[in-house]
Amino acid sequence: KLSTFFGVVVPCCLSMFSVILFLRMGFIVGQAGMLESLAMLVLAYAIIGFTVLSICAISTNGAIEGGGAYFMISRALGPEFGGSIGLMFFLANVASTALYIFGLVEAMLSFFGPEGQLVPNIFEHGKWWSYLYGSIILLVCLIVCVVGADIYAKTTFLIFVVVMVCIASIFISFLAKPSFNLTSNSTLSHAGVLHLCNQTNVTYTGFNQITLENNIKPHFTIDYTTSVPQNFIKVFAVLFNGCTGIMAGANMSGDLKNPSRSIPVGTISACIITFLVYMALIILISATTPRILLFCNYSFLLTINLWSPFVAIGVFASSLSAALSCLIGASRILYALARDDLFGIILRPMTKTTSSGNPIVAVLFSWFLVQMTLFIGQVNTIAPIVTIFFLISYAATDLACLALEWASAPNFRPTFKLFTWHTCVLGFISCVVMMFLVQALYTSISVVVLIVLLIIIHYRVPTSSWGYISQALIFHQVRKYMLMLDVRKEHVKFWRPQILLMIKNPRTSCQLIRFINSIKKSGLYVLGNVTIGSLAEMSSDQLSPQYNHWLNLVDEIGVKAFVELTLSKSVREGTEHLLRISGLGGMKPNTLVLGFHDNQPRTDTFQDLGMFKQKDAFDSGSFFPSVESDDDDDGDNRLSPVEYVSIISDAIKLHKNVCLARCFNQLNTTKLAQDKGKIHYIDVWPVNFLSHFRGRSSTSYFDTTCVFLMQMACILNMTPFWKNRTKLRIFLFTETNQELGDEELVVRGCRGDVIGCRGDVVGCRGDVVGCRGDVVGCRGDVIGCRGDVVGCHGDVVGCHGDVVGCRGDVVGCRGDVVGCRGDVVGCRGDSTAVTFLYLPTPPTSTDQCEDYLDMLTQISDGLGPTLFVHGLSHVISTTL
Repeated sequence: KLSTFFGVVVPCCLSMFSVILFLRMGFIVGQAGMLESLAMLVLAYAIIGFTVLSICAISTNGAIEGGGAYFMISRALGPEFGGSIGLMFFLANVASTALYIFGLVEAMLSFFGPEGQLVPNIFEHGKWWSYLYGSIILLVCLIVCVVGADIYAKTTFLIFVVVMVCIASIFISFLAKPSFNLTSNSTLSHAGVLHLCNQTNVTYTGFNQITLENNIKPHFTIDYTTSVPQNFIKVFAVLFNGCTGIMAGANMSGDLKNPSRSIPVGTISACIITFLVYMALIILISATTPRILLFCNYSFLLTINLWSPFVAIGVFASSLSAALSCLIGASRILYALARDDLFGIILRPMTKTTSSGNPIVAVLFSWFLVQMTLFIGQVNTIAPIVTIFFLISYAATDLACLALEWASAPNFRPTFKLFTWHTCVLGFISCVVMMFLVQALYTSISVVVLIVLLIIIHYRVPTSSWGYISQALIFHQVRKYMLMLDVRKEHVKFWRPQILLMIKNPRTSCQLIRFINSIKKSGLYVLGNVTIGSLAEMSSDQLSPQYNHWLNLVDEIGVKAFVELTLSKSVREGTEHLLRISGLGGMKPNTLVLGFHDNQPRTDTFQDLGMFKQKDAFDSGSFFPSVESDDDDDGDNRLSPVEYVSIISDAIKLHKNVCLARCFNQLNTTKLAQDKGKIHYIDVWPVNFLSHFRGRSSTSYFDTTCVFLMQMACILNMTPFWKNRTKLRIFLFTETNQELGDEELVVRGCRGDVIGCRGDVVGCRGDVVGCRGDVVGCRGDVIGCRGDVVGCHGDVVGCHGDVVGCRGDVVGCRGDVVGCRGDVVGCRGDSTAVTFLYLPTPPTSTDQCEDYLDMLTQISDGLGPTLFVHGLSHVISTTL
């Protein structure tokens, strides 16, 4: 294990110095001048400084394992971001290794090639010769990495000492070197380019006030090596490239003794050291070297050094150390990616390590990719992409720290306190801006690659155990907005259904669960279940283990619903609890939906819908009781008619709307979707068929329940699936000889833009219904359809002869109840997909509960999927 100095300070310093310090500082000062060069330096270190603060904050919040930036990003932002950015960061390190090796080869040829500045004709020049030199250098790096982190630390320390000696020689040369002349024919400028600037004699002045004054201001001109005009952005990009490398220490996190301490201390120390060196070098160059020399000879440090080979040695050492750092960093990132199994079998072999923990396979694979990159030869073309990949990883680190800070999670309490969300935002924005300044096109390509990797990993990787920062952020924001959702500011214009659907056994209710999901209209949707029992009689809570099974059910069915489970002595009491406490703040149920109380056999919708086929991903199907055991349940868990009706009454007392759903196991949405050429209808009957129940008079079509019923049907028809396959059809009753009053108003409203449906008026001839004692029947040919009924198929709406769905008796009533029998509604025909019916107020007497349910049963017999609706909420507004 490595210490802070050997594991972080040395790698970071060597990566940040590189060849920029030895071969490009003259170019920067010559173009930008001393003041702008210092400003660029401050700006560059401010950008990386924000990211360093984020690195320090994350690394001091918990144990850091191998992988460096990848580990921090993945554990903070999740596997999608971590895996995609980790892969890009790995490729960036691979390409950077090749770049530094080619830079070292070019420096070798510049100093010792056919026209070498130091000793010419030592090395041959040519493409394949360059490839050979690069391969040999890469082999040396491979040997160091294969041996392990210990030899790497010793090697980099030796290189660090050499580089610091070379840098010290530069500073000493500035102080000790007297003024002298350089000519285009002189030995010192043999490989220089003074002649390209039409200069035959240039004087190195040493410390000189005039030289300093001439170098203070910027003077942007062409780059003599490329003939490209320079500006602030281009020069800044060159300088910024020399300031990267701040992740070199973090990449060694798995080899550090104490990464949580070493990474922040070592990275900040390295940044301070390199900043001071760069700043001192800019000032010394500005005060001693004339601008013409800076313009025309980027290797001028070689010519003014007390011993010229020091500069060459510094270039070689810094390039070699940077290549070493990138190669070993790439192998550690690849090993971390493979260990987390984000890319499956492709990277699984990379998890192999030696007895000392060195990821040997990852090292060899990284070496192979670098070797292939060297073989390509055109490394300079991918240099901007490498810089962009590094900047993406820096931006992601800032984003990770920002997300942790904004989530306000109690467990995010880093010991490093010198950061705020402001520094994270500034760091993220700065990195993104720099990406586009470096190369806008390559940045766009990199972002596309990142998005593609995000999508691939998102759909491939199973749920991780790292935690998801998105959940913490969502919780934080939802809590804040829930507090802002004031129930005192509710208005009917913005009403939406917020539904509590009570489910006994989801095996028999999947179609109903999906159907209710279609009428929630972006409102709250809660699936409720009551378990009969008492916590006092249990050793532990039985509901907690069930919760995940219900959530899995919600995912499998594909609805947007919450789940609420409760333990109670009765279903009635449990339903009341859920009506009162479900939801939060302004999001609480306003509508209760119950399954219908009858004795019809249940069907297993899990089998009918082919659910739970992926047993490896979802095994909750076996948790819910079978339909057979549900049907055999005739004990305390089976609702009596009195308790069922009492639940409806309790909901009305709590001022909740109530819906009763019947026969939704017959709802075949697959068949509905396949009948593309056939129009299906959503039939709406805003008619209280039990209006005479307990002596009540007829109700208006504009009472609350009628309006609520039509609103719910309209909401269903607004969903894309139902809107494209069905039409609303509203039926009204009136006597033939009676003038149409409210009926015409409803029909006009239905055909208008408010609801957007068709209205059908079913008329009766004269006194069509009469009572003969306790028997209610038809007097001969008593009920028929009017010839002008709107929307009739032919002249009659689904009539058998001239009777509207009647078979002799209009009402099969019990006692003194007079109303229309369900067969009247039977005129719906086979084209009806769903029927909405008026749910009358339940009786207050328990003696009438069974009669009440029997009449609802008779009304809805044979109608298929039917929803009884009772409304208490005002849901319609005609004003803007």
